[in-house]
Amino acid sequence: MEEGTSKSPSNCAGTVDYGDADPFQWDTREDCQVRQILDRVADKWSLLVIALLEHRRLRFTELRREIDGISQRMLTVTLRSLERDGLVKRTVYPVVPPRVEYELTPLGGTLHATIQSLVKWTEAHQEEIAVARAAYDVRETAAASLQ
Repeated sequence: MEEGTSKSPSNCAGTVDYGDADPFQWDTREDCQVRQILDRVADKWSLLVIALLEHRRLRFTELRREIDGISQRMLTVTLRSLERDGLVKRTVYPVVPPRVEYELTPLGGTLHATIQSLVKWTEAHQEEIAVARAAYDVRETAAASLQ
C-alpha cells in the first residue's frame, strides 16, 4: 500500500454533487475512496502495466523488460496495488523455480478500454500539444531573458 493511503474504506461523505459540470467533482481529501482509486489507475506505471496485460499473461521479468525505466521495487509495488484493487490477477505455479504470471481481471479489462480512449485522444492531439508546448517555451524563454 502506498505510504499515506488509508487502510480503511471510506467514502466522500459531505461532498457536494454538482453534476458533470463541476471541475472539482473528485474530492480532494486524502481519505476519499474515489481520489485513491484515481491516484492508482492514473499512475504512469499502472497505465503501462494495464496496457501490456491486455489479452495476455506476462511474467514479472517480461513486464519489467517491457516497461522502460521501472525499477523492480516499483513494479512490485504497482502489481501488488493493482492486485489489491482487483484489476490484476496473480497466479503462482508450483514449480521450481516458482513461476508467477499476471493478467488483467475482467474489471481491469474494462479499465483498459478507458485507457485506450485516452491514448487515442493523445494520438489525435499530439501535434497540437507539441505546438502549444513550443509556444509556451518561447514565451517563457523571452520572459526569462527580460528579468
